Amino acid sequence: MAERAHLAERMTAIEPFHVMALLARARALEAQGRDIVHMEIGEPDFDTPAPIVQAGIEALQSGCHHYTPASGLPQLRQAISGYYRSHYGVAVDPERIIITPGSSGALQLLMTVLINPGEQVLMSDPGYPCNRNFVRLVEGNSVAVAVDAASGFQLSAAHLQQHWSERSKAVICASPANPTGTLIPRSEMQALAEFVAARGGHLLVDEIYHGLTYESKEHTALAVSEDVFVINSFSKFFGMTGWRLGWLVAPPAYVEALDRVAQNIFLSASAPAQYAALAAFQPATLEILERRRQTFRQRRDFLLPALLQLGFGIPVTPQGAFYLYADCSRFTDDSYGFALRLLDEAGVAITPGKDFGFNQPERYVRFAYTTALERLEQGVERLQRFIHE
Repeated sequence: MAERAHLAERMTAIEPFHVMALLARARALEAQGRDIVHMEIGEPDFDTPAPIVQAGIEALQSGCHHYTPASGLPQLRQAISGYYRSHYGVAVDPERIIITPGSSGALQLLMTVLINPGEQVLMSDPGYPCNRNFVRLVEGNSVAVAVDAASGFQLSAAHLQQHWSERSKAVICASPANPTGTLIPRSEMQALAEFVAARGGHLLVDEIYHGLTYESKEHTALAVSEDVFVINSFSKFFGMTGWRLGWLVAPPAYVEALDRVAQNIFLSASAPAQYAALAAFQPATLEILERRRQTFRQRRDFLLPALLQLGFGIPVTPQGAFYLYADCSRFTDDSYGFALRLLDEAGVAITPGKDFGFNQPERYVRFAYTTALERLEQGVERLQRFIHE
């Protein structure tokens, strides 16, 4: 007789990524010989830049694979500090920078240090789904705030005014955002920071898609306030997804507590990944990454008008990341079923809206332009035939 699993109650609130079922189906179809155009995965299709890979190899060969300080290699924290100065014109003390196992590690640290059971964390809906799960892990309560095109699918101070309560403790926002690719204007970021600070709360800003903006240079929330917590990653712009490396910048008063929790949760981030990441800020690497940014922009500038012409609704042009969040209600009232049929019948994989929250998910699908332009063109041709048929 099979033993029954006895899971913690919190597991009832933690849902899987629905797109993973679609991905598994896509892989099964490929194993049968089908050709699938992948526009569902939020991972750059480029390999990690060669200078970073070479630095990682040299680190392993020279024995740099032991534990590092919990807050990270001092020289990597210094390099990130230098990047803030050169890229943003913002001075950040290296002591405020903590290296983490991906941005997920940063969010886990922040929830542990900042949120008590029962306290609320406000976040946008649609938004990155794992955020609410990190809140649940520490017995906090996530508050999904419905956002739409009127605010660029971003939180505003007006939203916070409406939803903040005596139990509210923190706000998570992302700029550029997943799944919409939109940015928070500097003036609105200032308003968010001032609103939260006035109420003794915390503003957590996800900047993991920084570097991948297309109309203008992004600004960091650290330029408007030193009291915000900024989360970033080497995964997206720097192309180091599988290396699992990120960082956070915290106000000085919180650094010791974050370091203490890091010691207990993961001890330190991967040492070879940290040594490899030192090469991420070299001029040769940044030149490679700039060319890739331009490639992503070319893809966006093809896919956006193509989807609009087919009849999808995209009321706000995404300024960053590599996503298009499209209203598909002209074709269906079930975006998940639409995505399944599109995969099975046309060989195109996209992400249904239900992965990103509860704000009319049946109306939306996400397209990721993380594949070559010619494959995007093939995907659009298949999509056109699917819709017309």
